[in-house]
Amino acid sequence: MLENVFTLLMLVILQAVLGFDNLLYISIESKRAPKEKQAFVRNVGIAMAMVLRIALLFILMSVIEYFQDPIFKIHWAEYVYASINIHSLIVLAGGAFIIYTATKEIMHMLSIEKDSSEVEKPKSVKSIIFWVVLMNLVFSFDSILSAMALTKEFWVMATAIIIGGLLMIWLSGKVTEFLKKNQLYEVLGLFILFVVGIMLITEGGHLAHIILFGNEITPMSKTTFYFVIGILILTDIAQSIYQKKLNKN
Repeated sequence: MLENVFTLLMLVILQAVLGFDNLLYISIESKRAPKEKQAFVRNVGIAMAMVLRIALLFILMSVIEYFQDPIFKIHWAEYVYASINIHSLIVLAGGAFIIYTATKEIMHMLSIEKDSSEVEKPKSVKSIIFWVVLMNLVFSFDSILSAMALTKEFWVMATAIIIGGLLMIWLSGKVTEFLKKNQLYEVLGLFILFVVGIMLITEGGHLAHIILFGNEITPMSKTTFYFVIGILILTDIAQSIYQKKLNKN
């Protein structure tokens, strides 16, 4: 029992660490909803994703080998090779979608001239909840597979998912409010999201054993990811301080 409690604690910490990028995506995506519905979208989206995560955990424990088995292969002379499985397809699609979302939002911010007709209209609540749930499931693959490597107890992993989901519901509002009050940091958040997309693409490429022109795709390690994020944050802080000094002069 003591071992299970210790494992549960480790899994909750793991959920919190791996959930950072997911939380950032939820906060940015929820801003597309009408203001009065944004909290509802975040809470319902995370709650639904939490239930589906537990269902996904149950499925993965039963049929994990089918997610890893190749469903088709690509072999084009010496230029391209890939052995695609379901897991790699999900991760690749998720990474591509996040890069597209971050790029679109960055380009939207950089557009200087904008008439009233070009102002982006709020998206439907159902549409945003759908994408929040879907991307939450994409992000959850890593945390679920990591959890399965630590324990075989279903109740321990399910409890960690519930605690992690409740923490995300609590933090999502705080992150969204912070981005609203400090809009300059939203640009930083979008570039962090862009790096998340690159990390998922490299991970999906590694899972699919993709080889391009004789070079195998290697996944971006979590250490490298957090190092890049740290550099982005430090750069943003240094730039803000420098800008304030210039404004004083």
